[in-house]
Amino acid sequence: MFFRNLTFFRFPASLAKAFAELDARLEDHRLKPVGPSELITRGFVSPFGRDEPAMSLRLNDTVWITLGGEERLLPSAVINDELAKRIEAMEEKEGRKLGGRARKRVKEDLVVELLPRAFVRPMRTSATLDLQHGFIAVDASSRKSAENVVSELRHALGSFPALPLNAEVSARAVLTGWIAGEPLPAGLVLGDECELKDPIDGGAVVKCQRQELLCDEIKKHLESGKQVTRLALVLDDHVSFVLGEDLVVRKLKFLDGVVDQLEGTDRDGIQAELTARYALMAAELKRLFAVLEVALKFSPAEA
Repeated sequence: MFFRNLTFFRFPASLAKAFAELDARLEDHRLKPVGPSELITRGFVSPFGRDEPAMSLRLNDTVWITLGGEERLLPSAVINDELAKRIEAMEEKEGRKLGGRARKRVKEDLVVELLPRAFVRPMRTSATLDLQHGFIAVDASSRKSAENVVSELRHALGSFPALPLNAEVSARAVLTGWIAGEPLPAGLVLGDECELKDPIDGGAVVKCQRQELLCDEIKKHLESGKQVTRLALVLDDHVSFVLGEDLVVRKLKFLDGVVDQLEGTDRDGIQAELTARYALMAAELKRLFAVLEVALKFSPAEA
């Protein structure tokens, strides 16, 4: 269940008390099966599985929640193929070309007819809230997917003033400085991947993987004016990740040194296993956020 991406949002830490009745609010917005005439439905599910009663997992000041969804898959190619056949048959029968409104009406009727027979795809997106530091980290690299989780949580709570993470310094400048030899924050070391871009519109883009970053080749790119927009980093030999100038953490991976902590302990059942994994992950994410907050000067959330 370890997260693979992190899109952060900040909220006032003073809101911690508002989460006292979180489970009841999430239960009121539990995921319902997608209806025969619906394209998509969203709602919260238990982190332990859809049919489990607990709607969140809370450990001290961290909370794990999961937004679920069901989407009917109705490919446009299928719709367009069947639509063309029906319009052709109707035009042949009536001896005239259908107008735009008539075509639109035929398509709408076709979608209503096909929806109940469409396959249903389940979706799950987890998030962790840190009530002490006032942030929510969504396991998504897409801003839109992450905002869906925050929006649904806001709807469930009635109010949730969470805003996308904002840095008071240029993330691109900080990342470029690190790869140019400036000291990194304590605990952070460079990984083996980066992306460099020419700052002019339409400029060159260079992507490096599995490469030593403090080398002459990278230095020449920096001397030509390119700037770092994504940079692989490792924190405390526990987690590796790629940090983008958009402040999204991608390719998050928990390394052997931290995962080994899960070995050799007796845990009875899947819930105990997931609880142990979440406890470990939440502690590492708390540390990661604290390091990045200082390095990039994250703006505090307004109370």
